[in-house]
Amino acid sequence: MDPVSVGLLVALAGGAGGEFGRQAWAGLSALVRRSFQDTEDVPAVGSGEAELAELERSPADPVRAQALSTALAVRAAVDADFRTGLEQWHERARLVRTGDGAVDNNISGGTFHGPTLLGRDFSGISFTTAPPTGPGRETSSGQG
Repeated sequence: MDPVSVGLLVALAGGAGGEFGRQAWAGLSALVRRSFQDTEDVPAVGSGEAELAELERSPADPVRAQALSTALAVRAAVDADFRTGLEQWHERARLVRTGDGAVDNNISGGTFHGPTLLGRDFSGISFTTAPPTGPGRETSSGQG
């Protein structure tokens, strides 16, 4: 199983994703708080509850998110039922918009004429604008 990303954990702990994000965080919390299954012959492993609580107290702390991600991975390695539940949770939680892949748009210097599109993940866009006009350029009527 892929580890749960630190970015996803920080985002969910911080309230990203609106209602869907809150539901995803509640689902993870419930999963972590479930008791272990079939771990009689396995050395003592933390449930992840302490790491979850620490991240809830400091939701923007990537170190605490990394500790939770590690705890989840260790528990998944020794508890098959937990691993199955975590995989299912992770597939759903990946749909939350967390800001991963955020875009930082900057325009500076020079003079700009014409449309500018700032954002992310555009598709099927077309522009129908007149050619740019400005100082030193002729207009469509030939007068400048």
